[in-house]
Amino acid sequence: MIITRAPLRISFVGGGTDLPDFYKQYPGRVISAAINKFIYITINHIPHTKKVMVKYKKTEVVDHPSQLEHTRVKSALLDSSIYRNIEIGSFADIPAKSGLGSSSTFSVALLKGLDAFLGKNLSRQEVAEAASRLEIDILKEPIGKQDQYAAAMGGLNVFQFNSDHSVDIAPVLLSHDAKKRLEDHLILFFTGTTRDAGKILNEQRNNISNKLETLKQMADSVYEFEKLLLKSDFETAGKMLDEAWKRKKSLASEISNNSFDSLYEEGVKLGAHGGKILGAGGGGCMLFIVPPEKRESVKKAVIEISNKENLIGFEEIPFKFTECGVDIVYRDDR
Repeated sequence: MIITRAPLRISFVGGGTDLPDFYKQYPGRVISAAINKFIYITINHIPHTKKVMVKYKKTEVVDHPSQLEHTRVKSALLDSSIYRNIEIGSFADIPAKSGLGSSSTFSVALLKGLDAFLGKNLSRQEVAEAASRLEIDILKEPIGKQDQYAAAMGGLNVFQFNSDHSVDIAPVLLSHDAKKRLEDHLILFFTGTTRDAGKILNEQRNNISNKLETLKQMADSVYEFEKLLLKSDFETAGKMLDEAWKRKKSLASEISNNSFDSLYEEGVKLGAHGGKILGAGGGGCMLFIVPPEKRESVKKAVIEISNKENLIGFEEIPFKFTECGVDIVYRDDR
């Protein structure tokens, strides 16, 4: 049996500039951090049956991977030429479609496990590229590469996406104390609403030519945001996140809605420096940068608004940063 895990992530600024239609014209950049919420994949060799078994929110047992409904597992198995004698299961700390990169994190953990199943030992960057290929080239999803790299590499990083499709990785070198101060300034909420990012990202991709200058500003803002983190200037960083969120909302029509705008405005009114909806938008998780002394008042006010908006399942998600990237956490070759 093989068990792999990969971390989910929070993204700060630059999201959307990792789409190929943009970075072919101008370098895309994203600054993001892996958090201690994970997706786990178990892979088991089952020699006593020629079946393929996949267990997630449902269980599938088929004679050939081409018969699977789970598109990621089906495509990964077919691409790896694994056709039988395998059982795959998945577990997650956070619900899917939360804006924390869960779909790509699943792909990263899955491919790391399948490579080990085949006796390979790909590097984290190679796994990130393999997951990008699976999702963008094989499954034709309208996404970029930031989530695959964040899940594979772990840590707090600036990723630059180049026109030749290469990716430059630059760790943000915060001290332990600085990271702790940053954690203390962040509040993460699950809105209780999940969404399919595909529709939003398709609209965003189609609008790239019209929003090119906005996207360039978003990409260029990453280095300035990094400098603010290195100085522990979280107030200015929060205001910058606020401006980035306003720019992002202009990229597609369903990135936010009235309920989320009310939550966000209440958080800022009560003292948050800024924030955003994570991922493509439309649902999932909301992040605020808040002075620690105003944390509880912002939390209370935002939860009260969520109750008025009837957002069932709205709750805070406590988290820490993690340096862990994708890894094999258990292996038994007996």
